[in-house]
Amino acid sequence: MSNNQRYFIELAYNGTAYHGWQIQQNAVSVQELLNKALSTILRQPIETTGCGRTDTGVHAKEFFAHFDAPYPLKGE
Repeated sequence: MSNNQRYFIELAYNGTAYHGWQIQQNAVSVQELLNKALSTILRQPIETTGCGRTDTGVHAKEFFAHFDAPYPLKGE
C-alpha cells in the first residue's frame, strides 16, 4: 500500500512561449517546466498529470493538475 499524498493544483499561464501543456520531445512545454519546478522545490522527482491539453501558444485561465508526493507537504 502506498503512503503517497495526492495534491491538486490550479494554475493559469500565458502559453506564448510554450508548445502546449503536454511534455514533448524537442519542445518546451508547461508540464515540463512545472515538473522541474516542483521537483526542485520538493527535492524529489515529481510528475504532474493535467486535466487536458493545450496547443502551441494557447493560454490557460483555469487549468488543473495533480501530483503525488511520498510525504505530506507542510501548509501555511
